[in-house]
Amino acid sequence: MLPGIGFSELLILALAALIIVGPKDLPLMMRKAGQMVAKARSMAREFQAAFEDIARQSELEDLRKEIEDLKRNNAMTEAQDDLANMESDINAAVMNKEAAEAEAPTPEPKSKDDAA
Repeated sequence: MLPGIGFSELLILALAALIIVGPKDLPLMMRKAGQMVAKARSMAREFQAAFEDIARQSELEDLRKEIEDLKRNNAMTEAQDDLANMESDINAAVMNKEAAEAEAPTPEPKSKDDAA
């Protein structure tokens, strides 16, 4: 129940309310008190729900930013991989051409004696 208030304290408060308000108006007063407590709880739930909604929206915004960063980084990584693959293809083609030229017999230059 309420912290720091025991059964004996509640009994004294109930007797004081019965004496001060009177037995005739006590049920009406208790009903009004119950309505005020219910209204206060409802307002507290709304307040808490609003804070949870704000927290959820900020978390979603953070997640969106992280996803965008990951997409951007992923695109950069893909571009780097594509460039590396292209570079390796070009290097391989150049090396194959150089190897083919080295293996091919070079034509001997014609000398003046051969021409005559």
